[in-house]
Amino acid sequence: MNRNKYNAEMYHDPTPYEAIKNITAEGAKKKYKPLVYICSPYAGDIKHNVIKAREYSKYAMQKNAIPITPHLLYPQFLDDSNQSEREAGLSAGLVLLTLCREVWVFGKKLSSGMKAEIRKANGRNMTIRFFTEQCEEVSKICGNR
Repeated sequence: MNRNKYNAEMYHDPTPYEAIKNITAEGAKKKYKPLVYICSPYAGDIKHNVIKAREYSKYAMQKNAIPITPHLLYPQFLDDSNQSEREAGLSAGLVLLTLCREVWVFGKKLSSGMKAEIRKANGRNMTIRFFTEQCEEVSKICGNR
């Protein structure tokens, strides 16, 4: 798309230039969707926690983000009750966390896995946002990323 401040006759014509610049900027803003890491409980009441993790992931999509929710993925083929498989899933999740722009923490109770994810995010100076179970944001720690 031509972004010249001059028209075809080489007269200064900033209006089309500004319009095209604004359309391009708005389009880029709408297309960009950051990866966000969904941090919520899995163990304990697994059935309830999976339902809530799905809700949190959907909420992230509605907020124009792409959710990464490892505890919805890895239990599909790893056994959480097997310690070595659980550790493999947690480790893989931490790798995915490093690819994300922010970590979104849901709920009041922090499991040991969630605490490890928050420590990793803190160590990487990531933005960490805290939400209630009803997806209401309660606080935010801004990192350098």
